[in-house]
Amino acid sequence: MMDKKGLDLSDTVWTRLDRKAGAIVELTMRQLRHRISTWVVLGVGALLMALLLSFYVDSVRESFEPIDNDGDSEDNDGDGYPMGQERKYGTPDWDPNVFPGASIFIPESDIDWNDAERSFSANKSWEGRAFFEARWIDLEYSGEWWDTHIEWNPDASGVPDLTDCSEWELEEIYETIWRDACDLGDQDGNGLTTYYVSGKWGGDGEVIVPDGMYLSWGYWTEEVYVEPEPPEMYINEDGIDCFNGLSLRGEGWEESRVDCPSEVKLGGSHGFDDDGDCLAMNDGLGDDDNGNGIRCDVQWVAPNGVVTDIRSDDLVDEDPDEQEYIGELGHRTFVIAVGKMAFVILLGLFIPLFLSLGLVRDETENGTLHLLLSKPIHRAEFIVYRLMGYLAIAGTYVIALSLVVGLIASLLGPGDQIIRLSDLPVWLGIGFATTLVLAAYGSIFNAMGLISPKYGVYLCIVFGIWEFMMGSFSIVNPNWTVASISISHWALQMIDAMVLLAWPDTIQWAEMDNAFGIDSGLSVFWQPPVHTLGTASAGVALLNSVLVLLIVSVAWIFIAKSVFSRREIM
Repeated sequence: MMDKKGLDLSDTVWTRLDRKAGAIVELTMRQLRHRISTWVVLGVGALLMALLLSFYVDSVRESFEPIDNDGDSEDNDGDGYPMGQERKYGTPDWDPNVFPGASIFIPESDIDWNDAERSFSANKSWEGRAFFEARWIDLEYSGEWWDTHIEWNPDASGVPDLTDCSEWELEEIYETIWRDACDLGDQDGNGLTTYYVSGKWGGDGEVIVPDGMYLSWGYWTEEVYVEPEPPEMYINEDGIDCFNGLSLRGEGWEESRVDCPSEVKLGGSHGFDDDGDCLAMNDGLGDDDNGNGIRCDVQWVAPNGVVTDIRSDDLVDEDPDEQEYIGELGHRTFVIAVGKMAFVILLGLFIPLFLSLGLVRDETENGTLHLLLSKPIHRAEFIVYRLMGYLAIAGTYVIALSLVVGLIASLLGPGDQIIRLSDLPVWLGIGFATTLVLAAYGSIFNAMGLISPKYGVYLCIVFGIWEFMMGSFSIVNPNWTVASISISHWALQMIDAMVLLAWPDTIQWAEMDNAFGIDSGLSVFWQPPVHTLGTASAGVALLNSVLVLLIVSVAWIFIAKSVFSRREIM
């Protein structure tokens, strides 16, 4: 076949270029394949993935005890009644003397500080300050150490042994007696002792409340036996009553499990206080923490058909059955965490550190660069072809490894399907993102090796520590501005975008994880991509990240070329 000038295509500049590129790429691949360090790094990466998969297999096979998310199965005060039962009966779970069926105080009336009538006669339980002419005193009326129950200190004959204040001035009595009582003697000559009392006590008699002071009274009910309920009743007792089901049928979920009214499936007021603790803890008036005007509910916000926020009132849907959701949440968390931490951050850093640092530098030191550059080839071409050979090895490895790990995880993951096909785009995205990271780091490390042949490795190590830190911070908070100048940040954004494209309902799962305290870790390892240019589009974020990583790679190739062009080859 001939070109326009009558030359055989085998002799054109393009085929000569192809031969040069192919020769250098093939030489680079052969050199890397014969290095022990190459096989050590790739082998360690494969062992790391095998270890992570073994952990995942173990977690899939392992059953776990149901989790009491709200703690209402616990008996904090040791009275034999779980917190959930005490909430229903309105009794505190911090006082062992107050429990369901226990005698409770019923307030009846009081004398306020400015009431005209200042006296009252009855057999009651009293609280406040008063002069008490006693017909009978309950000497066993007592409470906790921190309470204001009066200690009457009866003697052997049952007569209260108190401070004699019969000769005191009234002001002295008021100032001295606090949470106590004193003996005023028989004031009326009728054989009844009058006491000045400040606190709580029980007894029969007449009270006179001094001006400006306060006294209330009531009675205690009879104690009745209420059978303690088993703590198991209060585990998984208030589950997620309405579940959107968006895009979940492909993962083995059936939309029939959703019993929400059709008009609220894509958002609105959901939830029901199954165990009644929301209403009970608010005196029957309900609770409206989410501010939607509906008591004790859960507001699911879905502006575009995808739930983006879940606002739950306190103690509503707060104790779901994790077994229903932890399989899907745990699987997605595993995929994202392995993609970010193992592939992008670990493999993405260590493979280029060992394989690309000496792509050109080592040839200079070994004296083989004269031979390689003896043919008519530009030095920039030489750098590009060396990097292409390195990427042919490293990129093929990470993509193949991601697909193998993804296939095994897809076989083990939750759902009715044999293989979770929706996982494969995510794993391909992980492999692609890692390949771009290898290209960027490879270009940087190769340039650093040329800039400083002696100390380049130390520069690369310092840079690697920086990237590891920025990658870790980007996982926790992708909005952190400083992290956006790192390579790892943009690769992690690629994974976040690919996850959202492959699993559009991941936002909903992450919100469920947060709102209902399932604690799978999904909301830690994944957040919606931030570099969307105001469009909230995962596709835009993916494109931006790819462009940034490519620009970084090309820029560092030019830096390496500039350094290499000015260097004399010895």
